[in-house]
Amino acid sequence: MKLLRNKYLLLFSRILIALVFIIAGAEKIADPAGFADSIENYRLLPIWSVNLLAISLPWVELITGLFLLFGISLKENSIIISFLMAVFLFAVLISLLRGLNIDCGCFGTIEGAKIGIMKLLENLILLLLSLNIFFNNQNYFVLNKPDETGDKN
Repeated sequence: MKLLRNKYLLLFSRILIALVFIIAGAEKIADPAGFADSIENYRLLPIWSVNLLAISLPWVELITGLFLLFGISLKENSIIISFLMAVFLFAVLISLLRGLNIDCGCFGTIEGAKIGIMKLLENLILLLLSLNIFFNNQNYFVLNKPDETGDKN
């Protein structure tokens, strides 16, 4: 589909996803204890892994968001973001099916958005946009373009 390869749609998708991940990562970095509580509310992970994830995941979100925004290693960062979005989608879906009424923890403790169908749709849209960047990467508006000759030097 030609629309999916449109350079302006790809740029808009990159900026949108990047801003979401930059803001979310920064908010979680500012309050790791609050984010750890949000992770624990999902009741999906062993307790020993919650703090490790609460400290490391926000930095991954922030760095991949910045790289995506500035067009650094687009394919690699879009696949990392796609993986994260798939995990977030799965976590929200499982929690909904279990009947949990919890905050998503998406933007640390500032948002206060409950998990629900709208959160599932938001995550699905972000997942599809990031996959579109991965599959239709045209290297427009990037800081580093891959070497097209195949030469590693």
